[in-house]
Amino acid sequence: MSFFQPHAPKAAQKHKVDPENQPWIEKYRPKTIDDVSAQEHTVAVLRKTLTSTNLPHMLFYGPPGTGKTSTILALARQLFGPENFRSRVLELNASDERGISIVREKVKNFARQTPRAQVVASDGKTYPCPPYKIIILDEADSMTQDAQGALRRIMETYARITRFCLVCNYVTRIIEPLASRCSKFRFKPLDPSSTSNRLSHIATAEKVPVTDEVISALINTSNGDLRRSITYLQSASRLAMSSDPPTEITPSDIQEIAGVVPNHVIHDFAATLGVEVVSPDAMNVDDGAKAKRKGFDEVRKNVKGLIREGYSASQILSQLHDLVIEHPTLTAQQKARCALAFAEADKALCDGADEELWILEVGLRVFKALS
Repeated sequence: MSFFQPHAPKAAQKHKVDPENQPWIEKYRPKTIDDVSAQEHTVAVLRKTLTSTNLPHMLFYGPPGTGKTSTILALARQLFGPENFRSRVLELNASDERGISIVREKVKNFARQTPRAQVVASDGKTYPCPPYKIIILDEADSMTQDAQGALRRIMETYARITRFCLVCNYVTRIIEPLASRCSKFRFKPLDPSSTSNRLSHIATAEKVPVTDEVISALINTSNGDLRRSITYLQSASRLAMSSDPPTEITPSDIQEIAGVVPNHVIHDFAATLGVEVVSPDAMNVDDGAKAKRKGFDEVRKNVKGLIREGYSASQILSQLHDLVIEHPTLTAQQKARCALAFAEADKALCDGADEELWILEVGLRVFKALS
């Protein structure tokens, strides 16, 4: 090759992610809407849009980790295929600037475009490729009122060639003119059986041995948030594999990773307050945690021990609240008095009050209510 002859440009290499280093929440994100867990009504409606390719503006709302963003991304991939996805789908998240200027410029410019679609993709599959684009606005409830107002006009003007999907946690923060233009889909927290099936599938695929107790601990600590439970499972598997020799994952490992106060610690504290801790297997009092009412000094000593361990006050009170309210033998009046104490403590902690003092306050009020 001559010195003056220009070099041929190298082929641009696609960025490939090693599956071993990929977070499991991305690795096992649903590829099609049929893979979405538990949201039967939403999936059934969206499945019909794949055959008719007639999609309305949509508003997805519900708690975090229930599959809102995954569902619309899976639907968009099934509609347009991998080649057209970049030119036909615009996704803006809360981390992006989404003020009124961005809505007027970036969103408006994308909405007015009419790019051509390639029906047959490189993978040999044929995709519907309907004659419109999709704009996904994730965390739409964090958009300003002015930005939402500007969006209303854009949705009207370009409705023929653009569909909007608003994704949010709190539907009440979306202005009424926007909400009325969209078909609403509520994503409910995942039920234990759906979460259990998905976690078992991931554990089997990753060759991670888990017991039913570990799955139960993941479900209890995540509160219907599948994304959180998958993250806890991945962290626990890394922790178990890092030890020499590798150890089995236990429910206490899950509680440690999730920042949950261990059950025996809560049971000891509850027993000090006079709450008889009932075994979940039988309606008998657990011998190791029988109520041992000792008075103010014992309660204060127990509270100091909890604070020294570094446990979160809100987490302690949350677990103690569940234990008291679900208790089978306490009267409704006793539970009501305890609930008032928990409510006042929650408000005070949100306002930045001292954690130790409020745990002690709640402990003594529960102690008095049960006496």
